[in-house]
Amino acid sequence: MNTNTKNARITKQFDLTGKVAIVTGASKGIGESIARGLAEFGAKVVVSSRNQAAVDEVAAGFKADGLAAIGVACHVGNDEQLQQLLDKTMAAYGRIDIVVNNAATNPTYGPIDKVASGVFDKIMAVNVKSPFTFSNMVYPIMKAQGGGSIIHISSVSGNKPDVGIGIYSVSKAALSMLTQSQAKEWGKDGIRVNAICPGLIKTKFSQALWQNEKILNSVENHLPLRRMAVPDEMAGLALFLASEAGSYCTGGIYDADGGHMIA
Repeated sequence: MNTNTKNARITKQFDLTGKVAIVTGASKGIGESIARGLAEFGAKVVVSSRNQAAVDEVAAGFKADGLAAIGVACHVGNDEQLQQLLDKTMAAYGRIDIVVNNAATNPTYGPIDKVASGVFDKIMAVNVKSPFTFSNMVYPIMKAQGGGSIIHISSVSGNKPDVGIGIYSVSKAALSMLTQSQAKEWGKDGIRVNAICPGLIKTKFSQALWQNEKILNSVENHLPLRRMAVPDEMAGLALFLASEAGSYCTGGIYDADGGHMIA
């Protein structure tokens, strides 16, 4: 990252040159925006999602803009694929400094009592167990390096429940507590762990909400900012938490929700 002033002390805190970042669920939406933001500030980024062609396309777009990136397919619900993601990253770059656990699922919308046991298990496996497992895999590498930054993408729905996505809310509440537990245990090793809690973002993941005009109007009228966000509005907070600019921040649960929590 270039700085325009000789003594740009604060600007340099955001410089990720020499750092390696893994972002899951990065083929589109919030994950893609965060991955691009980290790459634009100098990180070598591993773009990961389930489909190899999709992550290759995103990585190619980054490279076309002069950014460093590779694509590695991984279904985060599969422990063997998580290990392969770690191994391929180490083979390509030799270190891991930043992990953004963004991949998530919510295959159901409706009352809690109508959620099948298998659907509950799938939500918990992807939204909670996967960040737990992958963070544990990365932990010894970051510890040996002297530190790192882990960022979980949680949700405001984990802080205040929303009708229709109750089990998703439960999973994100668990992810926020996982964040604080990891931060408390791993701080001594120089590893910072934080969570970002987006509100309604215009992504494919949430399209069932924002494509419903009645729901969208209700949400936007409820919010102090009176609008939903776009994915790029999550990238700045992730950059802060990933970089030295956020060096004294750990265990934080950061809402980026247009004011949902105060409405």
